[in-house]
Amino acid sequence: MGTGHMGGWFVQTLREEHELAIYDTNFEKMERIKGATKLENISDLQSFGPALLLNAVTLGNTIAAFKAALPYLPDSCLIADVASIKSHLSDYYVQIPFRFVSVHPMFGPTFADMESPEQENAVIITESDPQGAEFFRNFFTSLGLRVFGYSFGEHDKMMSYSLTLPFVSSLIFAACADIKAVPGTTFKKHMNIAKSLLAEDNNLLTEILFNSFSLHEVETITARLEFLKHIIKQKDHEEAEEFFDRLRRNINR
Repeated sequence: MGTGHMGGWFVQTLREEHELAIYDTNFEKMERIKGATKLENISDLQSFGPALLLNAVTLGNTIAAFKAALPYLPDSCLIADVASIKSHLSDYYVQIPFRFVSVHPMFGPTFADMESPEQENAVIITESDPQGAEFFRNFFTSLGLRVFGYSFGEHDKMMSYSLTLPFVSSLIFAACADIKAVPGTTFKKHMNIAKSLLAEDNNLLTEILFNSFSLHEVETITARLEFLKHIIKQKDHEEAEEFFDRLRRNINR
């Protein structure tokens, strides 16, 4: 379910070895996908009888899509999500009778080469059904991805660092950017990142920022900025050098 960038990538990657059916409320988007049976209605899941339902709709619609699909699934069906924030899903999964597997491919069309995702990362939630976890582990490793295991809570805490930190950095850059300025090389690189990020869906950006752990990350950023302001105000060369050295150690430079 869901034939956006990530859903389309899964179809393209899985279609050679698996019989696939797809469903999307946006029929025009679904029509562009090749190599899968196109379901006209969500109820058509009943006749298809999937062994695995992969939910790749937008983050805010994930649970609603599951609720729409579950009445038409065989009892043995595994359900899976690829949501980038998991906290709301952990409570939902304990309320339903289906086995589940929750994964997060840590790459996407904005910055990654979707045709060659080698050396990218993927997460499998440790509470997942063992059979489902094994399927995705084999799938990800066959593509050369590095696979990590986190609990639901650990995943969202890690996401606040892995996603919120670069997202906020790019958003603040965009907020301060003056497109009339003569850009240098570094400015242009940051501008390209900001433009790519802001090409993402607003719902995705909002859900990442509204992660329950994000505020702590933002407070850490503002604290570091205040310290940098202090160094600049004081024109303290010694403190600046120590600060730069700490930064280089931080990024293993």
